[in-house]
This record gives sequence, structure tokens and C-alpha cells, in this order.
Amino acid sequence: MHNEKSDLRTRLLTERRALSPEGRAEAARALAGHAGELAAPGTTVAAYVSVGAEPGTRPLLDALRARGVRVLLPVLLPDNDLDWAAYEGPQALAPAGRGLLEPVGPRLGPEAVTQASVVLLPGLAVDRQGLRLGRGGGSYDRVLARLARAGARPVLAVLLYEHELVEQVPAEPHDRPVDLAVTPSGPQRLG
Repeated sequence: MHNEKSDLRTRLLTERRALSPEGRAEAARALAGHAGELAAPGTTVAAYVSVGAEPGTRPLLDALRARGVRVLLPVLLPDNDLDWAAYEGPQALAPAGRGLLEPVGPRLGPEAVTQASVVLLPGLAVDRQGLRLGRGGGSYDRVLARLARAGARPVLAVLLYEHELVEQVPAEPHDRPVDLAVTPSGPQRLG
């Protein structure tokens, strides 16, 4: 199982790096165009700042904020868990470890994610049943477990390039399915 996931991660990361900067920018703009389908004004979305060749989130973060959506962004803790802070615009992001950008505002605590009506999860692939292949760090597995413990039922969505919606992702018993795959062509219900 571990080797299967590892091999798939390697292949998908290689494919992402092969995308042109123009193609990535176009995908990021298309994802931002779906902000209205993801969240209504006055709701809270837990999101993240994309890095490297991940589907770009910055235009989406700004589109959500412009719609009156409260956006929470993660702050990586030393134990790989996530704290959260409100997104106040690109000028309020600062470099952090592992090449990440994090919000500079007050920390709201790891439980803040339970207030979100939508949680955007990074991932490398999702299958039609909603199983997500993450990067393997476990941070978002903790977020999903925290949501379950709190009885919170936000919409779980993964931002992907079109080719990353796949037939099957290798699954382990602790993997929790997600509800939506959001690609540049639009959100698709899973499961």
C-alpha cells in the first residue's frame, strides 16, 4: 500500500512540475471563477496558500474574500498539526518553514477549522469515491479527525488539475472520503 501511494505521488508530482507556468496561472484563474459555487457570503472557508506546482489558490482566496466569505488559512505547528488564522489579503502573508506562506494575524487555535462550512484540502489526486491522495505529511488527516470528533460536517473539497481526478486512489482504513473535486472546469460531486 505504502509503495503504491508513494509511486502514485511521484508520478503526479512529476506531471505537476511539467505544467507550464501559463497553464498553471490559467488553472488558478479558472479555480477562482468557481468561488461562488463553493461558498456563500457570510460563511467561513478553511483554505490554504498553494505552493510550487499545486493548483493555484491565491486568486481563489481573493475571490472568496471579495464575496464576503471569511477565509481561514493554516499555520503549521512544530508537530505537523495546524493552527488557523484569518486571511486578510496577500500583504498579510509571511514566509514560513517548508516554503509555505502563512497569515500573520492572531492565531485562532486548531479547533477554529470546525467553524468552516467548507474545508479546502490540498491533494495530489481524488477518485470518484472521494478518496484523496495527500502529500503524506498527515496534517490534514488530523484536521479531518478533529472535524469528526467535533461532529462538524463541512463540505470537504480538494483543488485539482483535471487529470488528477482518477479512477482509484490506494486507500487505507483511516482515509476519510471528501465530497467535491474542484478542477478548473468546475466542482464535481464524489461518492
